[in-house]
Amino acid sequence: MRNLVVAISGMNATDNPGPGVGVARSLRQSGFADFRVVGFCYGSLEPGAYMQDITDVSYLLPFPSEGMVTFLDRLRYIHEREHIDIIIPNLDAELFIYIKIKDKLEEMGIRLCLPTIEQFDSRQKYRLPDFGEKMGFSVPKSFRCNTVEDLLSAENELRYPIMMKGNFYEAYYAGYREQAVTYFWNLLAKWGAPVIAQQYISGGEFNVVGVGDGKGNLISCVPMHKQFITDKGKAWAGVTIKDDQLMDSARRFVETTRWMGAFELELLRGDDGVLYLIEINPRMPAWVYLATAAGENIPEQIVQLALGETPSQFDHYDVGKMFIRYSWDMVVNQSEFGQFSVKGEK
Repeated sequence: MRNLVVAISGMNATDNPGPGVGVARSLRQSGFADFRVVGFCYGSLEPGAYMQDITDVSYLLPFPSEGMVTFLDRLRYIHEREHIDIIIPNLDAELFIYIKIKDKLEEMGIRLCLPTIEQFDSRQKYRLPDFGEKMGFSVPKSFRCNTVEDLLSAENELRYPIMMKGNFYEAYYAGYREQAVTYFWNLLAKWGAPVIAQQYISGGEFNVVGVGDGKGNLISCVPMHKQFITDKGKAWAGVTIKDDQLMDSARRFVETTRWMGAFELELLRGDDGVLYLIEINPRMPAWVYLATAAGENIPEQIVQLALGETPSQFDHYDVGKMFIRYSWDMVVNQSEFGQFSVKGEK
């Protein structure tokens, strides 16, 4: 029997890291005896492509914005060479296209574990207030801003400071109008419309990573308390905790939506003691390896679901496990970088 081949995206281990390196690290410690990791990259400077203990081979992909045909043609080329069994997409901006071409990939023998298009759309940032109301979550006031005029109109309902959030990534604290307008233009240029203007709530920030089986069952989840947050709103340090309210939130989310695959809930416990839902991410987070180190290998469960197997039930995780992200200078030959940049594979 040949090795299982798993393709993983999100290898951009930068100050705004993707989940790919953590997913690959987790699979290296899974119960799968023989498998190969194919790294999917959108730029030749993504560090995961050069980590020999992380990826066996890497390929450049066209941006999803270049169109479904171009994207699918590239995947066909890679599949002919690598015989991919499973793709684990880890970036919000690519999930939509993978959901749309899922049937075509399955015809090629490639399996995925993804939510439906309805599930994916229902948790969009600009739909979060309606989503929260239906599910019984407290949600900060949020406004969809396609223009500066929309932002100024939102000021009628919001008081500064506010949070400015990109359509896919990044969140910034804005203390006054001029700052909010600057962040609006920056986020619009980088991630497209809409930009989200959200009520700022003072309190502690928490995240929950989990897996749903598509039938309303929560397979596993691990809650984490953020200890250090970057200027982009990313957790740079965090610790696993025991919190029944956070666990119940994950369970309620999966039961209500019948979510299929990985997810991350971003929550905030306000100074008033109320737990607010501030984001739902439809994939694993960059800190997913913390869950693995704590005893719940969520990437392993995703592979099992993609293969049609019943995932291992992890009913225990270690409380007090902490991650601290750091920078590390990795040295590679310029010829290796040149080859990847020109040929799109290495």
